[in-house]
Amino acid sequence: MATIFHPRTVHPEIVATADTPAKNPVQYVWAAARVALGWVFLWAFLDKTFGWGFATPAAKAWINGGSPTTGFLKGTGENALGGLFTALAGQVWVDWLFMLGLLGVGAALVLGVGTRIAAVAGALMMALMWAAELPLTTNPFMDEHIVYAIVLAGLALADAGATLGLGNLRIVREHEWLK
Repeated sequence: MATIFHPRTVHPEIVATADTPAKNPVQYVWAAARVALGWVFLWAFLDKTFGWGFATPAAKAWINGGSPTTGFLKGTGENALGGLFTALAGQVWVDWLFMLGLLGVGAALVLGVGTRIAAVAGALMMALMWAAELPLTTNPFMDEHIVYAIVLAGLALADAGATLGLGNLRIVREHEWLK
């Protein structure tokens, strides 16, 4: 006789309680994507702040008086929106917003708390960087900034902070805006 699967069937390999629902592999994939993308944002913040020599030499580090936005934004002068973005390069308020965005989005994603807010803020940052590079040289419209924005949306919709993150803390579960 064939076994018929029913959603209420208890399977011994899946153990869950009311506080900790069972996880499936896709939740771990989203969690890994969340942590990896969070590290991309955090690393950019750290390298631009301290000039560890990967993308930012020590002499141009933020703590040494360098501007974290000047290099990228000055390089957009010939692009479609270059005038707008070049005018923003090196302005103190732009540097602070950018760096706080990198730190906030990165920390939220790595920790798994505030992933929805981080997804919106990160997608906005990605959209602005995408717009600064228009027209693209390798593709008519698609680049890594758009891919990152799509992944950020997926992280928020998948509640990715609840797996391998602090998203299962009671305070996060009780306050939707912290998810």
